[in-house]
Amino acid sequence: MHRFLFVGGLVLSAALIAPLALRADDDHHRERRYYDREHHDYHVWNDHEDRAYRVYLGEQHQEYREWHRVNHVHQREYYRWRHEHPDHTLFKVEIR
Repeated sequence: MHRFLFVGGLVLSAALIAPLALRADDDHHRERRYYDREHHDYHVWNDHEDRAYRVYLGEQHQEYREWHRVNHVHQREYYRWRHEHPDHTLFKVEIR
C-alpha cells in the first residue's frame, strides 16, 4: 500500500511540474521587445537580432552574454551600433 502512495505521489508531482517546464521552454523562444531610449524605438529580440548582436560582439572582441543579462550601458552602446549597421549591411541576401 505504501508503494502505491509513493508512486502516486511521484506521478502527481510530475503532472504538476510538467506544465511549468513547458512554459519555461516556451518563454525562451518567444520574441521580446526592448526599448531604445536614445532612438525612441523598440528592438524585437529574435534570432535575427541575436545574430546581429553576435556580429557586434565580434567587432568589439567581447564574449557572448545573453542579452537580458547585459547591463544598460552595454545595451545602449549596442543600440547605437545597431542603428549605424542596418540589416542590409550586416547580412547578405541571396536572390536566386
